Amino acid sequence: MDKQPFDIDIAIERLREAVQPFPQAGLFVLQAEGYGTPFEILVACILSIRTLDEVMIPLARRLFQRARTPAEMIRLSPEELDREIQTCTFHEAKARQIHALSQRLVEEYEGVLPCEESVVLSFAGVGPKCAGLTLGIACGQPFIGVDIHVHRVTNRWGYVQSSEPEKTLEALKERLPRGYWVEINRLLVPFGKHICTGNRPRCSTCPLRDMCQQVGVMDPR
Repeated sequence: MDKQPFDIDIAIERLREAVQPFPQAGLFVLQAEGYGTPFEILVACILSIRTLDEVMIPLARRLFQRARTPAEMIRLSPEELDREIQTCTFHEAKARQIHALSQRLVEEYEGVLPCEESVVLSFAGVGPKCAGLTLGIACGQPFIGVDIHVHRVTNRWGYVQSSEPEKTLEALKERLPRGYWVEINRLLVPFGKHICTGNRPRCSTCPLRDMCQQVGVMDPR
């Protein structure tokens, strides 16, 4: 089948419809439930690293029932925090990280995480993905959160050609219209989980099949 030129505007329209039956990405779920401050989104993003949304979302809800601000978070010891989040991957390290960044926010920023990229990235262990998602979702700023799904899918389309997520981020900044910078993560997480999967993507039912270059696809369904 001949491929049509990739039109990102058409792709986004189709993606919006395609992902409607599937659960939203975890950080967007928490935001919709009222856990949408920059601090809460950053903490949830840290919890989500190498952890499924099915585990992270209820875990974050429980944690935020006890502590929703840096001042409340530091009232928990790192050991208490660890017990609260022990179902997520790397929970001991994440507990120390969350406690340390909460302490620093209280001491240096009056207990409020500023919507400033340089500040968010200055915390130990916070990389471009969590910074971009925090600033995009919680602060409403034009930032792209590139996780494994955004990286894989946009490269599979042939929309960018990058070997690692950090390079995909830079490529998307150059090409993706700014109006889609936050939305691309919201759409491609469920799309990547349920349609454009890592192994044996469901190409036969994909709404972008006529445009996608299927880069690297070896065993489509």
